[in-house]
Amino acid sequence: MIPRSSANAEAGTSFCSGLQQAVATHVRGNGAVFIRSYEPGADEAMLPMGLATTAFTYDNALVVIALVACGDVANARPIGNALVSAALHDRSFGDGRIRNAYRAGPVGEGPPLLPGWWDQRNRLWAEDPAQDGSSTGNVAWAALALLTLHQATQDPQDLASAKRLIDWVIANTACDDGFCGGFHGYDPQQVRLTWMSSEHNVDVWAAARWLFRLTHESKYDEAAKRARRLLDRSFRGDHFLLGTKPDGSPADDGLLALDVQLWPWMASTDAPAEWRKALGFAQAHLAVDGGFDFNGDRDGVWVEGTAQAALAYRMVGDAAAYTRLLAGLRADRTELGLLNATRTARVTTGLSIDPTGTATTPDFFYYKRPHLGATAWAVLAETGWNPFTGEKVP
Repeated sequence: MIPRSSANAEAGTSFCSGLQQAVATHVRGNGAVFIRSYEPGADEAMLPMGLATTAFTYDNALVVIALVACGDVANARPIGNALVSAALHDRSFGDGRIRNAYRAGPVGEGPPLLPGWWDQRNRLWAEDPAQDGSSTGNVAWAALALLTLHQATQDPQDLASAKRLIDWVIANTACDDGFCGGFHGYDPQQVRLTWMSSEHNVDVWAAARWLFRLTHESKYDEAAKRARRLLDRSFRGDHFLLGTKPDGSPADDGLLALDVQLWPWMASTDAPAEWRKALGFAQAHLAVDGGFDFNGDRDGVWVEGTAQAALAYRMVGDAAAYTRLLAGLRADRTELGLLNATRTARVTTGLSIDPTGTATTPDFFYYKRPHLGATAWAVLAETGWNPFTGEKVP
């Protein structure tokens, strides 16, 4: 049994209050709005240009779910409305996709704007090809957010938009035994990503199962089963591989990621019991002093993943580990109410920002900056909310 005093912090110090503090001024007075994913760190005057206007879809979807977990549907609704708008309108495509990121701020009529910046040197408007793309997992997370809102409000538009998103996944990213990565690059010609991610397939598995529960439409049951096949293929007895390479062969066993060890068994009550061995694997190979790293080099605490692990420990009934990690997360909170993404200046992932599979140098890092995603996962851990099912953890 998880101590109630740990699971329900006093309002003034709860992660809910911090998240609400961070989003309230952006949401107030706006019917639809995207929230910027990062704020400048303590030693930064401003964010890098590539992040200065960026509201990542995944982060905003998490915030919707976390606010609902806090009982704050009012602040979740405008962010959900932005996701609905994005699902219905796109500046270039009419097929129902959602982008990996949007421009932070109010969303007006028509397609939501994408992030970007003025490149003074080359005198042109610049955008990030990864942010312009559509990753399968991000589309599924947007669907999970809208399904969470639908559960809270019974608004049919949320359900319709969630269906539209997973319908796009089914039509555009289905592979032989799972779902491929999505699309990358600039409009109008984007590159199809042929690798498969275990994490993405968890997201689709969860969203498709949720939709099947609500609609009883066989296509969602079939989608869930397809995603599950990739997860079964990726399990190695006590841990999960990242997925597959672009040619369909298994990902290198030495490439580890924390979320891949946690999400598959967290996403469903009928996941195989042996999948929970991956939590012990994560403890053995990814734990660091005070939390968990993103990958196996153990170069620092990845705050978002540490919050995920806290929720995972709560799910398996390890009260001591849950309470210890949750207490550590409180030190990551900043004056803005958001938690920093890391405790050290930088944490590596071993991955590349370029998702095409052609990059040879890992260049995807997390930095010590206030982060929506890390804060939202801390809320989920504190409230005991499973974002994959919309249910409270005992």
